[in-house]
Amino acid sequence: MRLAYAHEAVLVMAAGSDDRAPGGAITVALCGALDHEPPCPLAAHHTATERHGDELHLRILFAAPPDRCGEIRGRIDAALRAGSFAAPDGRTSAWQTVRTGCTTVADDERSHARRLLG
Repeated sequence: MRLAYAHEAVLVMAAGSDDRAPGGAITVALCGALDHEPPCPLAAHHTATERHGDELHLRILFAAPPDRCGEIRGRIDAALRAGSFAAPDGRTSAWQTVRTGCTTVADDERSHARRLLG
């Protein structure tokens, strides 16, 4: 049985950085590569970003068995605390992690969470 979980983070990234880079780092941490055949091998997931000046706010939804939740959160945290990601085009984006941790799935995320569980 899998359940839906949410994780959030706030990063400081310079303007002009690739806002997709932290999500790429998370995908590599959870799936081993950016491009892979579905389904995600460890946890189906989605990363949403919202920029506020130099801050990038992330919400990560994922679906996983409860006994793997801690491992997945640890991988997400490690990917973000690494502080950089090199995209396939060779461009490296860097950031500083302000905070990262678990949160609850918001009401407006529930339908997306159900899709991840499907």
